[in-house]
Amino acid sequence: MKINELIAAPSELTDTAASKSAVVMMTRIRLARNLASHPFPGWAKETQRREILGRCLQAVAGLTQMKRGLAVDTSDLTEQEKQILVERHLISRELCHSKGGSGVVISKDQSCAVMINEEDHLRIQVLRAGFQFKKVWNTINAIDSDLEEQVDYAFSPKLGYLTACPTNLGTAIRASTMMHLPALVISGQMEKVVRAVNQLGMAVRGLFGEGSDASGSIFQISNQTTLGESEEGIIKHLTGVLNTIIEQELNAREKLLENEATKLYDKIGRAYGILQNGYLLNSGEAMNLLSLIRLGIDLGVFADSQRAVVDRLFIECQPGHIQHGNKKSVEAGQRDVLRGELLRTEFAKVPSPDFSNAAK
Repeated sequence: MKINELIAAPSELTDTAASKSAVVMMTRIRLARNLASHPFPGWAKETQRREILGRCLQAVAGLTQMKRGLAVDTSDLTEQEKQILVERHLISRELCHSKGGSGVVISKDQSCAVMINEEDHLRIQVLRAGFQFKKVWNTINAIDSDLEEQVDYAFSPKLGYLTACPTNLGTAIRASTMMHLPALVISGQMEKVVRAVNQLGMAVRGLFGEGSDASGSIFQISNQTTLGESEEGIIKHLTGVLNTIIEQELNAREKLLENEATKLYDKIGRAYGILQNGYLLNSGEAMNLLSLIRLGIDLGVFADSQRAVVDRLFIECQPGHIQHGNKKSVEAGQRDVLRGELLRTEFAKVPSPDFSNAAK
């Protein structure tokens, strides 16, 4: 599979109607692994990194789950192609800027990806639309077991899996969800939620992970502790915290409907009007407008069939995708014009909001 074929192909996150969750948009689990008797990527010489890359590309691409997917050295990708993979949550920004001898293998349906020579030799990840920890864990556990039969992992009976960053020692698992929390943001409760989640040993980040902002009221929430806990225990604890956040978001929506319904409907109606008629939209504004439309879908203002459209547009309105659709790189101002055109075209097909059907 070539990169252009992968970008054009249906994706777990860009072309799915599977997610019916009002709050959890995506579930992801990542495992960090390193090869025994090899220096970590940050310490390895160029020749060592390329040796590790060649070995890992062959091993990962041969897995059943990755057959007919994309296996590529990142130096063979353009900056725009790498940006698109970041926007689809398939590679990290760190991999984009890594030294030579880095690569990635991505499954055909783009639900599985293995980064090679990022911070660790292997960063294995599986993602699925919606709230699906059990399915995601079963998939990534099978990939990890199959890969361990082909390469020797660096492992300590005392410390568990050895990783470049000490915070990943032990199980080396990062389990996370991407959550849509507009009511908590609108009602000014999100800061309190972030503090409470941090005290429970969880991390709260923006749409594209560490250092990114929470455009569109979208937050990534993940575990931070990996040492001394089992994978199942970590996922169980995280699931409990996430269910509490879901309950708080739904309660916040109910209170907004009870006390500020007119203001809420005004926000949703204005968002629809701008998306149908706007000519200049930057990515942050577009994300926030789409967030209000998704909230409107959850409240019954728009048909549930529009959810997949909005979730796809969250990704397709990002800079890399806008430039890819234009077939060339363009400046930010021109991207705003193209983004406005894309959203006007899409929302010309979306029926007007029906506030009489709104949840009471």
